Amino acid sequence: KSAAPIGAVFTALALITGSIWGKPMWGTWWVWDARLTSVFVLFLMYLGIIALTRALDDAARAAWAAAIITLVGFINIPIIKFSVDWWNTLHQPASVFRLGGPTIDPSLLRPLLVMALGFTVLFFALHLMAMRTEILRRRVISMRRVAARQAERQSA
Repeated sequence: KSAAPIGAVFTALALITGSIWGKPMWGTWWVWDARLTSVFVLFLMYLGIIALTRALDDAARAAWAAAIITLVGFINIPIIKFSVDWWNTLHQPASVFRLGGPTIDPSLLRPLLVMALGFTVLFFALHLMAMRTEILRRRVISMRRVAARQAERQSA
């Protein structure tokens, strides 16, 4: 529940900045390329998880349904990773994580890895803050229920 909004924002940023980069490189904002389409499906799954957790009032049922969607959606991760190898697409084949080693020049690889690490740290920091907020929100709800029961008993 707390990771889906962060993942949706990161995925939306990847799609938007990729389109901005793609316009001068490919001459178009969007192509139904295998990698682009599979990342777009990931974005839709994030939105589905967010909508589902907010639509159900019962937190346990919402968590159960979100977990099922997450497990089914996890199938998309290897599709995103290997789509450039499986299908002939606009995207180049894997160039960082490959058996023969990276094919990217070190002057580009180092900043890429530093930024990947930085965004990973940012994700975990935001995720921890969101989890803490959710725990506090549930604690407040629980305290309100207890206070309502006590007020009900006193009035009876």
